[in-house]
Amino acid sequence: MPLRIFSLLLLAAAAAAAERPNVVIVMADDMGYGDVRALNPRSKIPTPHLDRLAGQGMTFLDAHTPSAVCTPTRYGLLTGRYSWRTRLKKGVLNGYGEPLLAKDRETIGTFLGAQGYATGVVGKWHLGLGFAKTGADAFDFSKPVSDGPHTHGFDYSYIIPASLDFPPYVYIRNGKITAFPLVEQEAIKFPRFMRRGERAPDLDPVKVLDDLVREASSFIARQAKETKPFLLYMPLTAPHKPTWPHKRFRGKTKLGPYGDFIVQVDAAVGGVLQAIDKAGVADRTLVIYTSDNGSYMYRRDGVDEKDHVDDETIQAYRSLNHTANYVFRGTKADIWEAGHRVPFFARLPGEVEPGSKQSEPICLTDIFATLAAIAGAELPADAAEDSFDLLPLMRGGTWAKRRAPLIHHSGSGMFAIRGGKWKLVAGNGSGGRETPRGEPFERPYQLFDLEADGSERRNVIERYPVVASRLEQELERIRARGRSR
Repeated sequence: MPLRIFSLLLLAAAAAAAERPNVVIVMADDMGYGDVRALNPRSKIPTPHLDRLAGQGMTFLDAHTPSAVCTPTRYGLLTGRYSWRTRLKKGVLNGYGEPLLAKDRETIGTFLGAQGYATGVVGKWHLGLGFAKTGADAFDFSKPVSDGPHTHGFDYSYIIPASLDFPPYVYIRNGKITAFPLVEQEAIKFPRFMRRGERAPDLDPVKVLDDLVREASSFIARQAKETKPFLLYMPLTAPHKPTWPHKRFRGKTKLGPYGDFIVQVDAAVGGVLQAIDKAGVADRTLVIYTSDNGSYMYRRDGVDEKDHVDDETIQAYRSLNHTANYVFRGTKADIWEAGHRVPFFARLPGEVEPGSKQSEPICLTDIFATLAAIAGAELPADAAEDSFDLLPLMRGGTWAKRRAPLIHHSGSGMFAIRGGKWKLVAGNGSGGRETPRGEPFERPYQLFDLEADGSERRNVIERYPVVASRLEQELERIRARGRSR
C-alpha cells in the first residue's frame, strides 16, 4: 500500500475515533434518591456537584437498578443482563467470593475494547476475584488474582474486592495486590461498621474515596492525550458502610456522619468532573452518575422517635430531618421502590439538552446497549440480553424500540415487574429489610399504581385482578425466555 494512502487511512481512523465520545460512569454505593438535592429540594444536605451535573444534562426521574443490592446490580450494569439469570439468585458475594462473571460473558469492557476504546475501572468490584490459595481456607496474597476486571476487558484497573466492610481490605492494581495485608482490622460497629479481617497498610478506610478520585483523575488525564476514546467505570465505595467521612467533611451538615458522608461523595464526583474539565474533554465525554441501589437509612415518621441526628449509631432518620429514599417505601434490599429507584444523570454536550428531564422507566442494564449505540456498533445476539438503548431518550425522543417491562429483584430474591404505571410484586412483603419481609412467590401478591400511589401504600390487586394476571404472565415469560431484548 502506498505510504500516502496508508497515512490517509490512519488519519481517517483517528478522526472516526475522535467523533465517538469518551464515557465516564460513576456509580455510588447505597446512595438514595432523596440524598441528592436536585431530586429532593427539601434535603438539608448540599450536593452542588451532582446538582451541577443534573443541570448540565438529563435527569432520569424513573431510573432503577436491576437489583436492590450491590453484586447483582454490578453484574447487570457490566453485562446488560439480569443477575438472577446466573447462579446468584439472592444476596451478594463476600470479599472472597468465587467469580460471578463467566469467562466468555461480554461486558462493556470487552465490547468497547473491541470497538477501539481504552478501558479502565477504578473502585469497588464485588463480582469475585479468584484469590490464590495455599490451603482450603488460606490465601496467597503474593500472587495475582485469577479473575477480575483485567480478565473481563479492562485495560487498567484499580479496585477493592468488595464493599468496604468486607475483608480482605486490599487494593488490587491490574490483578496484583498492591501491598500484603499485614494489619488485622478489628470489627467496628455502625456507623464505622467494618468486619474483622486482613487489611493492607496502604488501605486506610477514611482515605479510600480520595485514593479512588486520584486514580480516576490520573486515568482520565492519561487517556485524554491519546487518540482513541476511553471508557472509565468508577464504582464508588460510599456512602455504603463504613459511614466514615474524612475529617474535612465532618460537621458539614447537622445530620450526623451519614449527612457528612453524602457531602463527601458529592465532592468526589466533583473531583472527577474537575479532572474531565482539566483534561479538556468535557465537550466529548458522556458522564453518567447513578447508584447501585437505594439507601440503607430507614425512615421514621414519628416526631418523638430518635434518629441518626440524636444518636449516630441509629440507621434511621425522622422524615423531618432527612428522607434518604425520598417519598419511596422501604430501604436498600427491598422490592419496594426505595430499594431500586435511584439517581440517574446523563451529560453529553451537543447531544443531551441541559436541564432536561425524562420520565420513562429505565434500568441500569440499559447502559450496555446505550454504549453500543454511542460506539456505532451492533449488539451481539448472545450479549446484553436485557439492555435497551437510551440514546434516543437522551436526545429528547422516544424509544427506538419499545423497552420491555422492567424486572425488579430484592435482596432475598423476590421479583416484581413494572409495566407502565403498574407494578406487580410477586411476593407478600418487602423481600428485604423492612417488615413484613414476606417470601418470594407467596400470596397475596401486591399491585401498585405508581402514578396515583408512588409511595406504594395501597395494594389494589383485588380491584385490578386482570392487570395483575397479565403482569404475572409477562414476568414468567421474561424469566423463562432468558432475555427481554
